[in-house]
Amino acid sequence: MSNILRWGILGASNFAERFMAPAIHAAIGNELVALATSNAAKAAPFQAFCPSLEVFGDYDALLASPNIDAVYIPLPNHLHVAWTKKALQAGKHVLCEKPVALEANEIDDLIALRDQTGLVAAEAFMIAHHPQWIEVRDRIAAGDIGTLRHVSGQFCYNNESATDNIRNLAEFGGGAARDIGVYIYASTLFATGAKLPEITAVSMREEGGVDVFTDVQAQFEGFTYSGMVSMRLAPHQEMLFLGDKGKIRVTTPFNANVAGEAQVWLSNEAGETVSRYPGLNQYVLQVENFAQFVGTGAAYPYTLEDSKKAQSMMDQIFAKAKK
Repeated sequence: MSNILRWGILGASNFAERFMAPAIHAAIGNELVALATSNAAKAAPFQAFCPSLEVFGDYDALLASPNIDAVYIPLPNHLHVAWTKKALQAGKHVLCEKPVALEANEIDDLIALRDQTGLVAAEAFMIAHHPQWIEVRDRIAAGDIGTLRHVSGQFCYNNESATDNIRNLAEFGGGAARDIGVYIYASTLFATGAKLPEITAVSMREEGGVDVFTDVQAQFEGFTYSGMVSMRLAPHQEMLFLGDKGKIRVTTPFNANVAGEAQVWLSNEAGETVSRYPGLNQYVLQVENFAQFVGTGAAYPYTLEDSKKAQSMMDQIFAKAKK
């Protein structure tokens, strides 16, 4: 393999078109070379910024290409595990969109196959690559808010009118918890390094077999947690970390690249400060970190083991909701 990581994308999803394909195209040390889609018309927006893009009519043909080193998988949730396995078996490194699996035990199979092949496989948890989250994690560890006592998070949008969107369809592994809940659950684990909590209460409202509102209460070791996600509320996102000597508020924790500027507000006995991160594309950072990990073995901020931990928390949430 050359110093350039050559990428193929399985599926011409809207998210891939808007965010990840441009990120791969822009990332230093990376090249977008191929796209697999059964609908040739869907390739046109990708070719508009990447004219040399090779288009395959099916996913297996792309995986068989010797000109591709890594694949990005933005397929519907229920297909993630199967195609991650196929890609690894075909000798490709894999960056799979979240959630990488629908249950934690499925990730064990991916870890085993990753280790067996010696390839890199990871979940596309982009916020772990944004410096605002590195700051949050480091400030909590440094005791800048004293002892952490409570974490709360909210992430909402309203897609009620998009009845054919896969997030509203049970057969595609849709629902608020799997689409955006993973962010408020996994970011808490990432920032605190905490062990899995006890899920003490879950309020979940479903429509058509998918959760459209999920509110979770949990007890971590040393701090409590409250997290709410919804696909039926006005757009909003925020994470708050409360300690006995201060607090950290993240105003755009998950869509920082869309907002234009990420902000981390720290309030403690020394006063209030704000860290501003304008113009950073966390998707580009994610791709560049992935390529460095493939090429040099450099530390990677979010491994499949981290993914399994977050998915285990989600599994517990769904189990509690059924009781």
